[in-house]
Amino acid sequence: MKLKARRSGVKATVDMTPMLDVVFQLIIFFLVSTTFAVLPGIKLKLPESTTAESTSNLGITITMEKNGAMWFNDTSVNMEKLSDMLKNFDTQKTKRNEFPVAIEADGEVTNGKIVELFDVIRSAGFSSISLRTKNKK
Repeated sequence: MKLKARRSGVKATVDMTPMLDVVFQLIIFFLVSTTFAVLPGIKLKLPESTTAESTSNLGITITMEKNGAMWFNDTSVNMEKLSDMLKNFDTQKTKRNEFPVAIEADGEVTNGKIVELFDVIRSAGFSSISLRTKNKK
């Protein structure tokens, strides 16, 4: 006599719906709670240089567009306001003459404007000034 093995009709399954709900809620939470840095959309055509070196972005960045618009980090300024902001800028524990200032000027900005900008920066006590360029390819 042959005995047949009985298989029970009960099958164990794992319901994935609660796990998917939790993962979806986590994705929504992180999307909503994430903050995004909003930087001004300044389009510059930096001059090219074969000897360009990378510099630190820590410090002050002054941007000058070809139409004359200027930015102190992310604040729109003119020469007078820039001078006041530089004189009142707190360099914290770093000496003023060692605090880095980077100038990003469009390639079409005249030499006279850049010299005027250098004068304003130096009169505020800063002397560690770099002029940003991009590498020639």
